[in-house]
Amino acid sequence: MSHLRNADLNLLEALAVLLEERHVTRAADRFHLSQSAMSRVLQRLRETFGDELLVRTQRGYEPTPRGQQIQSELADLLPRLETLLRGDAFDPATASGHFRIHCTDYATSLLGPTLFRRFFREAPGIALDVAPLGDESFVDVEQGRADLVLSGVVAPRSLRWATLFEEDFVCLLSHDHPVTAERLTLDDFTAYPHVVVTILAGGQTMVERRLDEHGLRRATGLRVPYFSAAAAVPGTELIATLPRRAALAYGDDAAYRVAAAPEELPSFPYGIAWHPRVDSDPAHRWLRQVVRETTTQVTGHRAD
Repeated sequence: MSHLRNADLNLLEALAVLLEERHVTRAADRFHLSQSAMSRVLQRLRETFGDELLVRTQRGYEPTPRGQQIQSELADLLPRLETLLRGDAFDPATASGHFRIHCTDYATSLLGPTLFRRFFREAPGIALDVAPLGDESFVDVEQGRADLVLSGVVAPRSLRWATLFEEDFVCLLSHDHPVTAERLTLDDFTAYPHVVVTILAGGQTMVERRLDEHGLRRATGLRVPYFSAAAAVPGTELIATLPRRAALAYGDDAAYRVAAAPEELPSFPYGIAWHPRVDSDPAHRWLRQVVRETTTQVTGHRAD
């Protein structure tokens, strides 16, 4: 117990941020400290753990083996400590801290306006960090760097998953596009270049996976990181494949036409993923409840 008596538990969250950012200035900004103060924190942590924790390389700071081990353990430890210290009591009106959510611009445009208003009305002292969905998003949840992922890709079995609503694909085309059918066939779909939204593994994996099942590929005309960039289709032969609710934003604009996607592209569940370690955490339960209830309000679909 002598090591525990000599340790400052308040430094553990700062260590988690330093190991995640691997950059003293960025960690200081997140912790609302000056760069020099965060440097002093890092020095205290090095003395506490008897290890450099982060070392400077040509690529910037990198964790030592001991730092990597501690980072993995903190991902489980910090949420448990938070729950232990707080107990079952959680009042969003007086709580402080922050949550981090990974999602696409589709989710932020669909749910964000309603979600953010409610979140900050009920929890004015909690900061919300929204990061883009990417290949490492589920890993970030597993390792404690993110709290929730909102995605059309079902989470791995190591995480919890709940469906928020069902969604399907539609195709956004220029009003003068050569294809005039109300539903595109696979032949139509593969005959023209596409706006490919690069989300996971360099593309819209659900679309590519379905095409692969039929031995087909689509030609990439424009590669973009956001669904909102589908606005590039007017005056071109490009086809943008979007979730139906994302395409609704263009429905009243005469420059666009919305057609049903090929029937070979089925509907899919859109949901949230989180780590089992926060199942019973009161703050996290509140966050999931806010997301679920917001989804019901916006989409009319009762979330799981």
